[in-house]
Amino acid sequence: MGIVLEKLPGLCGSLPGGELFLTTADTMINWSRKSSLWPLTFGLACCAIEMMGAYASRFDFDRMGVIPRPSPRQADVMIVAGTVVKKMADPIIRIYHQMPEPRFVISMGSCANCGGPYYDSYSVVKGVDKIIPVDVYVGGCPPRPEALQYAVLKLQEKMMKMKSMRLAGASPIQEKGSRILT
Repeated sequence: MGIVLEKLPGLCGSLPGGELFLTTADTMINWSRKSSLWPLTFGLACCAIEMMGAYASRFDFDRMGVIPRPSPRQADVMIVAGTVVKKMADPIIRIYHQMPEPRFVISMGSCANCGGPYYDSYSVVKGVDKIIPVDVYVGGCPPRPEALQYAVLKLQEKMMKMKSMRLAGASPIQEKGSRILT
């Protein structure tokens, strides 16, 4: 119990019968959400190899509470790793909408961010943010597993700032663009 009390912001006091811990519902919900991320690994190209390396024993994403899920209905984070072509845009949008709210997106690699070296191709989407809202971008070609772990840490920081009033659903403006967290 001591480790949990050190990690959570709140008021802790001792009483004759034990300890008392007070916090807000938003803090508890956000802490539990950030401590158990379930990403939908959507590997499209060579960045997916680096994403798989982040789950291997050397980098070990499991210790951060990041457990990959095979179904979009069980996932809350989509990691788009690789080149997004126009033919894959509709399945990405469909899978994104199958994920429960609140849902988050990490764009991994320069191909997913802006088209990468294939920017001039007729069939490449010029960034996954043109089709779904992206929360965190990971740069590089291909990015290292440490960069993906840093992006997950930044996403966890972003999750801790969320308010539960906004969890009812995304507005049409938020579906098209980035989230407003304040």
